[in-house]
Amino acid sequence: MKKSMSLIFALFLVFGFAQAASAHVTVSPNEAEQGSYQVFSIRVPSEKEAATTQVKLDVPEGVEVLRFEPKPGWTYQTETNGDGKIVSVTWKADGAGLGASEFGEFRFQGKVAADATELVWKAYQTYSDGSVVEWTGGEGADTPASVTAVTPSTGESDGHGHGDSHEAAAGEAADADDSGDSPTQMLTMVFSAAALLLSLIALVAVIRRKKA
Repeated sequence: MKKSMSLIFALFLVFGFAQAASAHVTVSPNEAEQGSYQVFSIRVPSEKEAATTQVKLDVPEGVEVLRFEPKPGWTYQTETNGDGKIVSVTWKADGAGLGASEFGEFRFQGKVAADATELVWKAYQTYSDGSVVEWTGGEGADTPASVTAVTPSTGESDGHGHGDSHEAAAGEAADADDSGDSPTQMLTMVFSAAALLLSLIALVAVIRRKKA
């Protein structure tokens, strides 16, 4: 019985860790080219019983935000600097917001600067109980800021205009990123599989002891 309880306890630990690994606020894509147009997506999960009602995102210096995709049930407001560059955007829920078992994605288009090396996205998640989670920490922190690595330009982007070809390429890049497995997603899958295996082992052990 003690062994079975140990297995079940380990199962809960692994499952809980898997959930924590997948519960960060993240911005995709994980990688972008200097001078390229991208469709960025901030993914926000709710981690509490209270609903997420507001999300603020600071825009890194290395990217110029151009336009936003409307999201039903939410409004957004931008903040600009003296040069008219968007430095932050805040999405607010018109209704209840994102519940405990829900997540939301907010998409916008931008251009990566030609001299950018990485984009650090600091986000602030506000819950209906008034609490705020600041996703501003470094790598390894409990609430890390999401980071987009910037690679050198290959010279394929002409860097002019905001035409349909740029938007189509940006959309394809975002779709490709969504369809792939990020390191966090793969880690979550591994721990989920481990959790399932441990649950099966615990179940078999309990059944055998009952038969004995």
